[in-house]
Amino acid sequence: MSTEGGTKALVAALSANLAIAVGKFTAFAFTASSSMLAEGVHSIADSGNQVLLLIGGKRSTRAADEQHPFGYGRERYVYGFLVSIVLFTVGGLFACFEGYEKIHDPHELKSWGWAVGVLLFAIVMEGWSFLTAYREAAKDKSGRSWTEYIRRAKAPELPVVLLEDTGALIGLVLALLGVSLTVITDNGVWDGIGTLAIGILLVVIAVVLALETKSLLIGESADKEVVAEIRDALVDHDSVTDVIHMRTLHLGPEELLVGAKIAVNAQDSAVQVAEAIDLAEARVRRAVPIARVIYLEPDIYSAEKAAAGPDPEATPGGPVPAAH
Repeated sequence: MSTEGGTKALVAALSANLAIAVGKFTAFAFTASSSMLAEGVHSIADSGNQVLLLIGGKRSTRAADEQHPFGYGRERYVYGFLVSIVLFTVGGLFACFEGYEKIHDPHELKSWGWAVGVLLFAIVMEGWSFLTAYREAAKDKSGRSWTEYIRRAKAPELPVVLLEDTGALIGLVLALLGVSLTVITDNGVWDGIGTLAIGILLVVIAVVLALETKSLLIGESADKEVVAEIRDALVDHDSVTDVIHMRTLHLGPEELLVGAKIAVNAQDSAVQVAEAIDLAEARVRRAVPIARVIYLEPDIYSAEKAAAGPDPEATPGGPVPAAH
């Protein structure tokens, strides 16, 4: 995913949520609707989430240093995880509490026209934000299903905005339904039920985000298609005859670490092996530009070594770095 695409979607979502939050709190002041209050807090939480993701994107661009030799790319994952916590607590749990309170102590809904008007305005704004994120994500989806894209995307921004906006649109429909049923039945319990449903929805979305970003924080390998491209690029069937085993790890959305043991010719000199490593590294960088950190270890191929896989006791510094 391009950083520009993610930033564009975040700015659109932030602009929409700030405008919507003002409208929702204004409507709450006139209606005393718990659905409107929950939705207002939801929009504030979403606005804060977009700010967090923008901060994470900015901080992740810092250059590597002695303490963080592989850079700060994972900052985007850290801030993505913080988003799930904010959405769970400030958005989901607050709405659940408000819904519970309103069900047990329903209040009269005043000036319901304000609520309906603001909710319709919010649906339009959230729809604009969602379409922006949808278009940017469609460029990055590469033929995958949307479920697979959310699960396998290495950059957190677009999946987060897509899930947030989807949840926001569904939440707005629930709020509109709760307000409408309250007006029709003159029973404030429906407003509380709508608020509780919004809270449960936000909690579910927050849990999904937390699980996906946790996986990225722990460290995910490159997608199978990318791994296959790297394998093909390493082997030239001349100086490098095979890949004995290989590991990949995302240091950030656009930064990949590659460690591989490659098979070289037994009769080649040390100079020839060094040249083979340099050329193999260059081929990988051309094929997969996000492969920024590459460690290649030359060896003589054997079926036993290939079957054994990477040494489980090997340290991250085990492979011999390429000459570049």
